[in-house]
Amino acid sequence: MNRIKNAFSNGKAFIAFLTGGDPDYDTSLKAIRAAIEGGADLIEIGVPFSDPIAEGVVIQEADLRALAGGMTTDKIFDLAAEVRAQSEVAICLMTYLNPVFHYGYEKFFAKCAQAGVDGVIIPDMPYEEKEEAAVVARTHGVDVVSLIAPTSENRIRTIAGEAEGFLYVVSSMGVTGMRAEIKTDLESIMEVVRQVQKVPAAIGFGINTPEQAKKYAAISDGVIVGSAIVKIVEKYREEAPEHVYEYVKSMKDAIR
Repeated sequence: MNRIKNAFSNGKAFIAFLTGGDPDYDTSLKAIRAAIEGGADLIEIGVPFSDPIAEGVVIQEADLRALAGGMTTDKIFDLAAEVRAQSEVAICLMTYLNPVFHYGYEKFFAKCAQAGVDGVIIPDMPYEEKEEAAVVARTHGVDVVSLIAPTSENRIRTIAGEAEGFLYVVSSMGVTGMRAEIKTDLESIMEVVRQVQKVPAAIGFGINTPEQAKKYAAISDGVIVGSAIVKIVEKYREEAPEHVYEYVKSMKDAIR
């Protein structure tokens, strides 16, 4: 079975985002493995980038730490391959169009396949331009994941109907980051998605408590959490993996 599909086959999926190489390669690898042990069904590995326009301060600073530590796109593929060597969990890379374009679509997606990466999320790539990358990705068995933002109301049907892997439903306007309250009418968005979706839909951006996870998992197929996990890595550094495990376990338990 397709690993992304499998991630959603056991009830609600918990998707954990961690910045690759933060605070260093070895700790990053251990933290990802801890998230998997804690119950993460799909791992998003953030590719550090100097201009991550969709990210809030927490992930921006994580990117800078990783880059300062010598993390590169090639090392991200090494990291993903090490995760894949010990787990069949679904893996997606979260990156930006600039690094992928300059790496070269063919080379980038071939390396994804080689490392065992199942999907790629490119938040700054307009939906209308997705096919340019997706046609190459498909030849290597890699899904290009589509995002639906609160501003996409008139395009929800089109995007959801043609989505691959899973559909990333953005909960809030603005950048990533923990939010005390999410005010977007996600129920209405999900109603439209349900009418046309061919792949699972997960809600991300802002979710950081078990209560929020339970609430939004109830109207979707899973939840995505990033900044809260990255914040744990920032706080505990080399000791982060055990804390990542406990946090992910609490979130997964909440949506079971």
